[in-house]
Amino acid sequence: MGDRSSRNYWCVVLVLLTFVLESISGEDPYRFFTWNITYGDIYPLGVKQQGILINGQFPGPTIESVTNDNVIVNIINKLDEPFLMSWNGIQQRRNSWQDGVYGTNCPIPPGQNFTYILQFKDQIGSFFYFPSLAFHKAAGGFGGIKIFSRPMIPVPFPPPAGDFTILSGDWFIQNHTNLKASLDEGHGLPFPAGLLINGRASNVSSFTVDQGKTYRFRLSNVGLTTSINFRIQGHKMLLVEIEGTHTLQNTYDSLDIHLGQSYSVLVTADQPCQDYHIVVSTRFTSQVLTTTSILHYSNSTKNVTGPPLDGPNIDIEQNLTASGPRPNPQGSYHYGMVNITRTIKLANSAPIINGKKRYAVNSVSFTPADTPLKLADYYNISGVFILGSIPDNPVGGWNYLRTSVMAADFRGFAEVVFENSEDILQSWHIDGHFFFVVGMGRWQWSVSSRSSYNLRDAISRCTVQVYPRSWTAVYMPLDNVGMWNIRSENWARQYLGQQFYLRVYSAAHSWRDKYPIPKNALHCGQALGR
Repeated sequence: MGDRSSRNYWCVVLVLLTFVLESISGEDPYRFFTWNITYGDIYPLGVKQQGILINGQFPGPTIESVTNDNVIVNIINKLDEPFLMSWNGIQQRRNSWQDGVYGTNCPIPPGQNFTYILQFKDQIGSFFYFPSLAFHKAAGGFGGIKIFSRPMIPVPFPPPAGDFTILSGDWFIQNHTNLKASLDEGHGLPFPAGLLINGRASNVSSFTVDQGKTYRFRLSNVGLTTSINFRIQGHKMLLVEIEGTHTLQNTYDSLDIHLGQSYSVLVTADQPCQDYHIVVSTRFTSQVLTTTSILHYSNSTKNVTGPPLDGPNIDIEQNLTASGPRPNPQGSYHYGMVNITRTIKLANSAPIINGKKRYAVNSVSFTPADTPLKLADYYNISGVFILGSIPDNPVGGWNYLRTSVMAADFRGFAEVVFENSEDILQSWHIDGHFFFVVGMGRWQWSVSSRSSYNLRDAISRCTVQVYPRSWTAVYMPLDNVGMWNIRSENWARQYLGQQFYLRVYSAAHSWRDKYPIPKNALHCGQALGR
């Protein structure tokens, strides 16, 4: 046997042996992806723009997986600038090393690659990924994530005939570098030029259905600044899941989807055979933008007619009897009976600091350090950040710039109150954690507001809206050790400081609580050469 044949033989033996050992040990399956990140010409609103493509695609490919799958994504950065990818709503249990934001990861340098090693541990549902560095999100680079339940776990609805992903949101015709430069100079963003559905403008895309069958639509708002309303002409939508939680199955004519949020609905093709508008429009804006796609019946002989009217917002509750990723019912975790160990009040503001527009949380406008906070924490590099550099409550007075990090103890149970004194809707996201939305109300929150809390079947999610001049309260188990980003999903506000990091700490230093630094971890800043 020749040298090459011998090598091939032993490679096959090694692969087979690895497969056998993994089968014996019961290790969860692996799914491998290789993504080339490039710039390319796109025309989403009929105007040539520089977009961020993944393997030549805009939007990027959808990740399909099953609960507990190991998802390996090798990202090759072919841009002329550093790049990071983040995973909106993917918890990354014990593993904030893979979070893909600058507080946890060094950027991937131009011409180099980084392999994300993710496990969708104990998760189901609908999520998306996006580029988190600079203002790349305004150029694309996003895509959907579907996590299906394991075969032995019952799902509270029959298998749909098809499963569609809809990524929608506002879009700007200015290049993302120009938008970033405007923010850097202390200016705001212009009003969006339009809305997109899966990277396209009105009536360019369509979704084909067979009459009488039921389909799942996974809806995500991947925009930068604007809430949207989603509806399908002449059809009802049965809400079944929000960001990994099965909901009470109520029927709606339309759904409001705020920045960063993801929903799943079931739609039955029970109308006469023709084409129907799928409509997305802006919400809470003085000027209403609208875009459409087409729900196409496979035997349709009639084109679409005018779009339906707008619809109201909704309240959502959790399905306590449905199984989640595990066989136990979702309601088996009695969050309302857990003692609160800490109350945190977070107030957003829009100050002028050093003569430029900024955004802040509890008077602190976040500025990135020269070293990712996770690396600085791991290597005990002093001077990068200070624990407690953002207060637990609004303090009023002057606003200031700081690399803000809040300390938290592992296995605590926090009540977090988002207070919004401004006239625009806010949307907040917490990486690495899910929380229960227990209450919303007008004006300022007070201790007496707790009397209105839903302590039984509040929805569990990772992104929540706060209405103008209102508050939203959530209960959050601090059950994931690491350095986690808490941010506004309004990307201009996030970029200009409306974010901070939560360091959830365990003194045990055990692999049961957190994973060690990956062997392929990139090093930069003061961690370079460590």
